[in-house]
Amino acid sequence: MKKNTPSLFKKAKLKNYFNSLLSYGLLSALILGAIFLGNAIYQGKEIGFVDMSSALGKFLVPLAYLLLAFKIFFFLFLLRAYKMYRPVATVSDNELPHCTVIIPAFNEGEQVYKTLLSLQNSNYPAHKISLIAIDDGSSDDTWWWMQKAKVLMKDSLIILQQKENKGKREALYRAFMDISTEVVVTVDSDSLVEKNTLRNLVSPFVTHKNCGAVAGNVKVLNLDEGIIPRMLNVSFTFSFEFIRSAQSFYGSVLCTPGALSAYRKKAVDQCLEQWVNQTFLGKRTQIGEDRAMTNMILKQGYDVNFQANANVITEIPISYNQLRKMFTRWERSNVRENIMMTKFAFGNFRRSQKWPSRILLVNQWIKIIFAYPALVLMLVFLFLKPALFIYISLSSILIFASIPALFFYYRYRNFNQSLLSYSYSTFYAFSLFWITPYAILTARNNGWLTRAPKV
Repeated sequence: MKKNTPSLFKKAKLKNYFNSLLSYGLLSALILGAIFLGNAIYQGKEIGFVDMSSALGKFLVPLAYLLLAFKIFFFLFLLRAYKMYRPVATVSDNELPHCTVIIPAFNEGEQVYKTLLSLQNSNYPAHKISLIAIDDGSSDDTWWWMQKAKVLMKDSLIILQQKENKGKREALYRAFMDISTEVVVTVDSDSLVEKNTLRNLVSPFVTHKNCGAVAGNVKVLNLDEGIIPRMLNVSFTFSFEFIRSAQSFYGSVLCTPGALSAYRKKAVDQCLEQWVNQTFLGKRTQIGEDRAMTNMILKQGYDVNFQANANVITEIPISYNQLRKMFTRWERSNVRENIMMTKFAFGNFRRSQKWPSRILLVNQWIKIIFAYPALVLMLVFLFLKPALFIYISLSSILIFASIPALFFYYRYRNFNQSLLSYSYSTFYAFSLFWITPYAILTARNNGWLTRAPKV
């Protein structure tokens, strides 16, 4: 055994060296991208793409520097919070609150059965948890699978059926009305939870009395179904484990995901009727129920937190058509709820610090406000200077994709997977850039877009 010790030490040392080398490689890509971008901008000046002494040049250059300064500040703002964030440790069985888990389903088929089984196998006191599965007018065999789960799970599961498809918000509302437990959890019917997910998810309600909602940590289930899920796996890791961790430090998570979230029932009751009857530009709102509920709970002065140790794995789109529909729905909701949040975020909506919520909101608005100017500039640039446009675009991708890549590698030490950040950024930049402008133009539309029977 002693003879093997030096060999093991050398292997560990070599592994650490290799990991460091890969980290430096990703960091070098970030620096190289910055150099390329600087060179591209310099070339743009040299060829007179924009006359810096003109009124347009005098407006665009300071604006560009201002936006860059804000983005650098915003990243450091998130980085500081991420470094200080810690998920709440699970509390004891005696301290865990009574909770009800709602699983709305539409055309999920057998997957809803798998979801219910994963919840039944949770490490949570049986007398403190109940499940409600609701079939929202499915046209496939979803109801049959719910009935099968009912036979197995008996009184621990209640199954409900809507005669017609009314939408996820209406399905959740029906279940919310029948709940009296202190905490309510919502889980998408295409998601699976780990054994300790539920207890980790609800623990902040015990330790933090001002916690009104908790977001779960969403991971990708169908990684083996194509390149899109694998690319989104890297994107989700950054979005949840970095961005939401930082937001949680300030008690200002902007969206509790539909895949897995928990709410203090008292907070839900205060806004339930407003939530289910929400309108936008005179039209009843049917999408974005998760962001809307988050907004209404933040407005009451509650904190909204994130639990990095409450994992849920969920199915995501595998085709371009499915993906663009999902992103369009998310962006429409984002436009609507940024407007709603603006109505209270700059007022005295909570006792604790308010400025982090405002900074997060300003960053959201920058994306929306500059969506059309950026699109017009891109098209003009592409038409007049296509080579320079491609050069600047790829340089920017090299910079901004390196940050999620570095983070993913830092978290999981998977270099090959981390490289998918560059693939995803390129894919998004050249094929999904139109999503935000289109979502702004069609923000009033309500279509779920992806709801169809599974085949």
